[in-house]
Amino acid sequence: MRHYMTAYEAYLREFLKSPDPAQIPAVRRETRVQLSIMQHERLVHFLVCILVGLAFFIVMGMVLYFRTFALGLLDVILLGLLVPYLLHYYFLENTTWRIYTMYNRLSALEDGIDYPNTDPDGKI
Repeated sequence: MRHYMTAYEAYLREFLKSPDPAQIPAVRRETRVQLSIMQHERLVHFLVCILVGLAFFIVMGMVLYFRTFALGLLDVILLGLLVPYLLHYYFLENTTWRIYTMYNRLSALEDGIDYPNTDPDGKI
């Protein structure tokens, strides 16, 4: 998903450098579709992060109470899963917001209205 989102973001960035007025409506529609896919992916990873984080803290409480090596090892494994999930979710969240901003720019170009958050580089 990282490559997919990065490639689409680069495509939008290139398109916004010199937009073709005839293609703006089609690119805007396609961007709405892509954003819905990205929002779903972001939601799934958010739920996974929450569940793994919850499991980590529950097992940590069990480690503190029972003080067994097996539970400690399980907690380390859960932490090893949680950190990459959080980093990936951070990437998904920030990339989606940059694409939202570029979508606002496309909307502003098509509608002829200066919407907020329309930095052509997608910076918020």
